[in-house]
Amino acid sequence: MRRPSNALALAVLALLYEEPMHPYQMSSTLKFRHKEDSIKINYGSLYAVVDSLLRNGLIEERERVREGRRPERTVYGLTESGEAALRRWLSELIATPNRQFTDFEAALSLMPALPPELIGDLLASRLEALEAETGEYERFRAEAPDLPRIFTIESEYRAALRAAETRFVRGLLADITDGSFDGLALWRRLHELKASDRTRPVMAELLAEFGDRLPPEPEVP
Repeated sequence: MRRPSNALALAVLALLYEEPMHPYQMSSTLKFRHKEDSIKINYGSLYAVVDSLLRNGLIEERERVREGRRPERTVYGLTESGEAALRRWLSELIATPNRQFTDFEAALSLMPALPPELIGDLLASRLEALEAETGEYERFRAEAPDLPRIFTIESEYRAALRAAETRFVRGLLADITDGSFDGLALWRRLHELKASDRTRPVMAELLAEFGDRLPPEPEVP
């Protein structure tokens, strides 16, 4: 079976590696451990994930339990195939860098569609949000200084990524604000031309003015 693109399936296997559980216990455990901070968890899809793992022989029904007047619940356990798949898939994710396409990277690639002054304001807002998240993380670590690192390693990783992004955003904002951002004149000219007529094609004029700074246009058959 191919590794699932949904990390929730791996989370289910990892939970069942600890002990057999029913889906409600799985969702409660993931929520208690704040795994939704690291894994995109749609609790409504948890049962679909469990059914898929069951069909593929990676988990199995162990027993059915009923507590008081609550509905009967099926407890699932990990099969030998499931444990092997968990080890293989988790090893692959840890050992092999995987190209991630983020919304922020996509937005940066399309950034010229907004004027520089607006981008500056938006980057300032993003920087403020990043610094607030950093403050929350530091408060969390201060409140639980003795929590074993094994339980917080994903938060540590997010903090490292956030620190790198904060440095990048702060530097980009400074370059735009002080006018040192390469291509700023071209960028501003684009919006000057569009401000005079929103429907106006501008590439020909930009090529005439900044032809040596623009990549060649693709040939249209």
